[in-house]
Amino acid sequence: MAVTKVIEFDAVSIKNASIQVFENNVAGAGTSFGCVGSIEGETEVKELVKICEGVEAKKVVIPLKMNLSVSAHIPVDVARDIFGLSNEGLKAGVFAYGPESLGKRFIFTADVVDEFEDVVKLIAFPNSSNASGFQIKVENGQDEVALLEMEFTALVDPNNKFYYEAMVTEIEEADVAIATSWHTAFTTELVKSLLP
Repeated sequence: MAVTKVIEFDAVSIKNASIQVFENNVAGAGTSFGCVGSIEGETEVKELVKICEGVEAKKVVIPLKMNLSVSAHIPVDVARDIFGLSNEGLKAGVFAYGPESLGKRFIFTADVVDEFEDVVKLIAFPNSSNASGFQIKVENGQDEVALLEMEFTALVDPNNKFYYEAMVTEIEEADVAIATSWHTAFTTELVKSLLP
């Protein structure tokens, strides 16, 4: 696979989303997150400002975390993991949600596709947690099944990063494992350079 530098990228769609849920601080195998309608994110920042003679002379903006909003048709097991629904102490097939429900940490990955240039950008949020409560909305007579709206927070990982991206065409042939493992076994070691 020859490396092709991407100069322009127009995000047209998001596809192939996956989630890897942490159990005892170890990420499980990636499973389909569902049919994603949209994803929107904003970075929460802290400003460091130098005031000189009453005037702002310098400013540095430090990213702290990302707050994301996703709308999707999510598989039942994935939703239960994210929101913390459990059947502990209940009969088989019965799940409950309440004050003791704690969602599991997870890795969220997806493909962002530029249909104009036929380019795929892999994105990953390696240390994510649910940031909203479980929501339910059912409406009779709908023409279209409503997407589940959820919010999650992306925090820093062991590399001190909370977001990764890679253009598939820019991945070197020697690093083909990056593209093949991105959605099933994403780790910081997968993307970390061996060079100092």
